[in-house]
Amino acid sequence: MEVKIQMDDALFFDLENCAKELQQSTSSLIEKAVSAYFDKLDEVISDRRMDDIKAGKTELYSLDEVAKKLGLENV
Repeated sequence: MEVKIQMDDALFFDLENCAKELQQSTSSLIEKAVSAYFDKLDEVISDRRMDDIKAGKTELYSLDEVAKKLGLENV
């Protein structure tokens, strides 16, 4: 899949220099950077969900409750 992005000239210059040093393409480095950032976002989302649970903003259901609601308690 092709994605077009715009970035600051200085950031792109740094990206190109790193790519040359590592003998990788700029696209490869961008893909790795985005993947690593998703790991960080997973942590942020998880922390936010835990905060919502602790604050009572999110209702939790047990597996038994979900199975019963779906009519799967005897399966």
